[in-house]
Amino acid sequence: MKEIEEIMKKRGNNFRIFPKIPDGFPGNREPEGGWTFIETLIVIGIVLVLTSSVGFMAAKYLDRARVVTAKSQIETFCISLDAYFLDCGEYPSETEGLPALWEKPPSAGEFWNGPYLGKPVPKDPWGNDYEYRQPGLHNTQYGVRSFGGDGMEGGDGNDADISSWE
Repeated sequence: MKEIEEIMKKRGNNFRIFPKIPDGFPGNREPEGGWTFIETLIVIGIVLVLTSSVGFMAAKYLDRARVVTAKSQIETFCISLDAYFLDCGEYPSETEGLPALWEKPPSAGEFWNGPYLGKPVPKDPWGNDYEYRQPGLHNTQYGVRSFGGDGMEGGDGNDADISSWE
């Protein structure tokens, strides 16, 4: 043991138990810059928190967009129904319904000048059929209604009915 200590003193700080690895050898690299695993997990966590908060805000706007879309589609149906009336002299019956704006019904006669819509009658933004009434409620010639998110009459907020007579 004393011999090793004496050799260490003679050589000073340059004493190595293992020989020096040559410079070109793959194991002799300086540590490279980069992210540790923990740092990567922290960044992923921050991104997930930000994404989830944006997702909840987007869901709120999605509900509002559905209501606006339903109102817009009902307004389009009303304009198309009025054009149908001007051509045919009457509104489609309840049995003919809104599809009469796309395909000529048998009762339309020769004055039908449709289609009155740019594409077949879509479902409402919640995937339900629109209700068409002729005559409509509240002394109107016709009525078009979406039952909202719940698909049933009545409701509040996102589930509220959207109609042409209100």
